[in-house]
Amino acid sequence: MTDAEDVRRLALALPDVEEVDCDGFDFRVAGKGFVWSYPERQPGQPRRIRTDVAVLYVGDEAEKQALLLGEPQLFFTAPEYRGWPLVLLRLAAVDAKRLAELVTDAWRMRAPEPLSAQFDAPSERPGPLRFPSARRFPRRFPSRRCYRGFRRGQSRPVAVAAPGTGGAGLRR
Repeated sequence: MTDAEDVRRLALALPDVEEVDCDGFDFRVAGKGFVWSYPERQPGQPRRIRTDVAVLYVGDEAEKQALLLGEPQLFFTAPEYRGWPLVLLRLAAVDAKRLAELVTDAWRMRAPEPLSAQFDAPSERPGPLRFPSARRFPRRFPSRRCYRGFRRGQSRPVAVAAPGTGGAGLRR
């Protein structure tokens, strides 16, 4: 369960983020908004800023539809956002780890390429050690019964039968 303060803390931790002074929250990178509070519009009533719902930039319509259909308990949309790559997120329904992922992804999509690349570059701190595989396993052939191929030291193909078949099925 998260709220507007969690969004503020996560957004301001990212590089080059500006907070726009408003009733709710509004965060931008390089002049482009990536997360802000939902300005709800009801017919015949003044606009109401809802800080329990965040508007997130998602990049494209395909990603928007994937989020809306995949997690309807978290994401929804409004008629005024039809055609825009934006989704509405219920902050009370999302946990802090998922919120951090969503805010960071929205920032990545709106940040200039050099800034995003610098953010994603590996740091100088040592990571987990990875050792190259010392042993390569032989490739398996489609048929275990018989394989026609080269034997070591042979210049022409020879028939090789699977063990236990007695050479059945081989043409010599």
